[in-house]
Amino acid sequence: MIPVTEFRQFSEQQPAFRVLKPWWDVFTDYLSVAMLMIGVFGCTLQVMQDKIICLPKRVQTSQNHSSVSNVSQAVAGTTPLPPPKPSPTNPVTVEMKGLKTDLDLQQYSFINQMCYERALHWYAKYFPYLVLIHTLVFMLCSNFWFKFPGSSSKIEHFISILGKCFDSPWTTRALSEVSGEDSEEKDNRKNNMSRSNTTQSGPEGSLVNSQSLKSIPEKFVVDKSTAGALDKKEGEQAKALFEKVKKFRLHVEEGDILYAMYVRQTVLKVIKFLIIIAYNSALVSKVQFTVDCNVDIQDMTGYKNFSCNHTMAHLFSKLSFCYLCFVSIYGLTCLYTLYWLFYRSLREYSFEYVRQETGIDDIPDVKNDFAFMLHMIDQYDPLYSKRFAVFLSEVSENKLKQLNLNNEWTPDKLRQKLQTNAHNRLELPLIMLSGLPDTVFEITELQSLKLEIIKNVMIPATIAQLDNLQELSLHQCSVKIHSAALSFLKENLKVLSVKFDDMRELPPWMYGLRNLEELYLVGSLSHDISKNVTLESLRDLKSLKILSIKSNVSKIPQAVVDVSSHLQKMCIHNDGTKLVMLNNLKKMTNLTELELVHCDLERIPHAVFSLLSLQELDLKENNLKSIEEIVSFQHLRKLTVLKLWHNSITYIPEHIKKLTSLERLSFSHNKIEVLPSHLFLCNKIRYLDLSYNDIRFIPPEIGVLQSLQYFSITCNKVESLPDELYFCKKLKTLKIGKNSLSVLSPKIGNLLFLSYLDVKGNHFEILPPELGDCRALKRTGLVVEDALFETLPSDIREQMKTE
Repeated sequence: MIPVTEFRQFSEQQPAFRVLKPWWDVFTDYLSVAMLMIGVFGCTLQVMQDKIICLPKRVQTSQNHSSVSNVSQAVAGTTPLPPPKPSPTNPVTVEMKGLKTDLDLQQYSFINQMCYERALHWYAKYFPYLVLIHTLVFMLCSNFWFKFPGSSSKIEHFISILGKCFDSPWTTRALSEVSGEDSEEKDNRKNNMSRSNTTQSGPEGSLVNSQSLKSIPEKFVVDKSTAGALDKKEGEQAKALFEKVKKFRLHVEEGDILYAMYVRQTVLKVIKFLIIIAYNSALVSKVQFTVDCNVDIQDMTGYKNFSCNHTMAHLFSKLSFCYLCFVSIYGLTCLYTLYWLFYRSLREYSFEYVRQETGIDDIPDVKNDFAFMLHMIDQYDPLYSKRFAVFLSEVSENKLKQLNLNNEWTPDKLRQKLQTNAHNRLELPLIMLSGLPDTVFEITELQSLKLEIIKNVMIPATIAQLDNLQELSLHQCSVKIHSAALSFLKENLKVLSVKFDDMRELPPWMYGLRNLEELYLVGSLSHDISKNVTLESLRDLKSLKILSIKSNVSKIPQAVVDVSSHLQKMCIHNDGTKLVMLNNLKKMTNLTELELVHCDLERIPHAVFSLLSLQELDLKENNLKSIEEIVSFQHLRKLTVLKLWHNSITYIPEHIKKLTSLERLSFSHNKIEVLPSHLFLCNKIRYLDLSYNDIRFIPPEIGVLQSLQYFSITCNKVESLPDELYFCKKLKTLKIGKNSLSVLSPKIGNLLFLSYLDVKGNHFEILPPELGDCRALKRTGLVVEDALFETLPSDIREQMKTE
């Protein structure tokens, strides 16, 4: 007998695949095993038992039975006795005849085979084999999607990920935290989520952010007391699982091959079931115990008609009825499967129940093959979907990242990164992290927090622990903030710097920082709303004094006009975009500093001349060629700093002499060839930068600038310096490098306060020893070729090298 275990490979799959076998597949598998046993049992009987037994059939002219002796002699192959004479009581009977041979057993064996092939119905002969073949087809159809390359690869990958998600310690922790909440806390959380729309619009909502509030749990901060429950290795494994789930979801949701394959194999089983029921019902009656056989072999055996006994007909008849019952149940189960496949929307899967059960409200619904596999898993055990859903939640992933961050960035490690920034504040820079560590809020001495390229930043209420925090920098960060944290920042934050690429990175809560004094914005603020971002009103920033915008605006934003009355310093860096319509500048009556950099200005804006409080003006990197309007600056009595550098100015008008209040003047990186002597009538100048021009001559009137401390003519074409330059005895920095000078006057020794001297790139052969009289000049402050420095006396060289 053939053991059923030989067919195990057709029905059994990997043990892990059982999660994708619903109850009807398991039930039909057992039915398949039962049908397989019927087929194997029938085939075994066919092989081991005699299939049919035939005996000669006597043909009578009058119905009367032959004597037992005649029959026995005919069966024995001997010549029968002469027939008895007819009488009224004994009619004439034609007795069976036979040939006398010694091959009686062989004859009947031959007759049995001939009658089996010719007289027995094919259904009675091949019934066990049909059962076996049909059952194997059913088994193949039931498990084909586990074997087909296009579907089996997805199934194996999914089951592998599912098992890891189910067993992950992070899954247990995430669900236990939710289940550990008090019922009152759950109700409050649900109520807050139901009121999320009104909360978002209000200034004092439970959460304020730049995106939807529904994805932000109130208990976002990971409790440090439970941080040790998940070690670093387990945290990294869970983090890798989140990435695998994301990639797998993107891959599987693209198509529906699994669903289509399962539907097709189910339809094929139904068709197979209908065919089997149709022909088996019609042919099961053909399995008969007695079969008449007519074989024309009289020359060989002496008989033509035989009566045969199909030895297994009774058993096969019972087996066929039993098989039909099993097939009927199998087919009804397949019909129910089809009903389930088409009645329900299996290409979409909603985690609504899981969201309500776990409290994780941002679990996304899925579609296509991903949804179909989850529906199949629910038939096995819904707990798998519930635990798997943890790794679809962005909030859960953020919590895990938060925990890993807290473990990686300890307070001691963060303190090692502290540094002093340009505002002389103790700053902590954090760049390209997966989030904001909670341990940051343990560094109470922190004054400035700088976050760069950090996604999903959550500022919790614990920021209130940073009593000294005054400055916050957000560079390409998506920031969400708790209402308590916003209240703290409203009262304490003085400086905010935001660098953004799109609207989501521009925090809406910044418009309510009423104590903010300095605001720095870097990003696109074009008026084309469809493509870029526009500023909301800054009217609530009552304390704002400094506003810097590095953008591409074509005019001053209306939001800036809202704070013009109390704004003291404004900087617009426009990246080459032409700035027009500057009349709004007239409203900034308290403006003391103005920077219009790279704004493609061709002339000095007339609105500037109305800023009577202006003290500093910077027009760097514009397209200024003529500055005849400079005479209007005489009305700005407080103007002390004027920077017209990096332009295309070719000459300095004589009207500049009227700017008697100037103390710092920069004309560097222009195309000036001649210096007017009237320039030096601005006798309060302390800083004069004329570098990178085409100047050939320095007027002797420079000696009038007795307050001059900084003078630079680097990268010009000056051939000689006037001796009057050395009358400026307060000079501390003198830059005359990269010119055409050949002699350095010994009178340079008069500059007793000189601490920085740049003479490199000229035609000097020696340096005057009078440089030794410049006691403040050291070797670090002397920019000169080494060979030229060696021309100084050794004692002077040693003097300069001494700190």
